[in-house]
Amino acid sequence: MMFTGIVEACGEVAAVTKSEDAARLQIRYEPQGRLQATLQPGESIAVNGVCLTATNASVGAFAADLSGTTLERTTLQHVSSGMPVNLENALRLGDPLGGHWVSGHIDGIGTIAAMDEQEGDTRLQIRAPTDLMRYLLPRGSVCVDGASLTVVDVGEQGFGVTLVPHTREQTIASTYELGQKVNLEIDMLARYIERLLEEREAP
Repeated sequence: MMFTGIVEACGEVAAVTKSEDAARLQIRYEPQGRLQATLQPGESIAVNGVCLTATNASVGAFAADLSGTTLERTTLQHVSSGMPVNLENALRLGDPLGGHWVSGHIDGIGTIAAMDEQEGDTRLQIRAPTDLMRYLLPRGSVCVDGASLTVVDVGEQGFGVTLVPHTREQTIASTYELGQKVNLEIDMLARYIERLLEEREAP
């Protein structure tokens, strides 16, 4: 299943049911665009960039189960009732690719280290896991909480992105705070290129 990193709606966690190593979310949203129709049970949907399977769907609402692995590797481990979430329906044949290829498989968790207003835009500096830094480069793509963004600069411990007003208005970025954790997915093409080069250099 594929996504584009173009957030289609901002939803809200209506309820959370947690067990020892799993959880079930109830999510509500305002139907719009491709999310206007009722999701079918079994359809994939990205929630803050995490590919989940919709169940018990109705107009403007659905449920999704989180495995122990999903809770361990994503920011959904901190999910709570009232939490805002980015939503994107899975890409269908013929849909436009407005962002970049996104799988919905989170590579790591980043931390918002700085936020600066710059002529109406917002510059974020995000600390990222060391093992992901080699995949990031200026003007490359990265997915932050399910939103496709362009990398502006890369440092030793993190990278910068710029949020234009439209992005802040249409995503949960308007709720970001210093120290907040965010889901990161690197450009999958970078991983494929790395693998091809490794195979080429292998004896």
